Amino acid sequence: MDDDNKLQFPSLPATKEDLLEILPGLFLGPYSAAMKSKLPILQRHGITHIVCVRQDIEANFIKPNFPHTFRYLVLDIADNPVENIIRFFPMTKEFIDSCLATEEELFTQIGGRKKKKRICTG
Repeated sequence: MDDDNKLQFPSLPATKEDLLEILPGLFLGPYSAAMKSKLPILQRHGITHIVCVRQDIEANFIKPNFPHTFRYLVLDIADNPVENIIRFFPMTKEFIDSCLATEEELFTQIGGRKKKKRICTG
């Protein structure tokens, strides 16, 4: 297989604080990847929309840092086995689809819980 036809896969982030492009235009990462000090990195990746997934009790410290720079969808999802996250899929899909339809870049910031990462794939 020549160099032009090789399969290319996204590389894993170097640290837990990096953005990972899981699909073209769709990034996933922890809340720390969208802290105020990370604005230049978000802008360099062309991020325009952010899905912020947090628990209700985290609302005081996990919140939109750049409300005038990015369009946010904030989801308060309890991190417990009985939380019905399926109810968040339609609004999340609509938000992601509207972003990708205009060829803009989206970042989903997650508080580190595996269950919340399913929002991105739902």
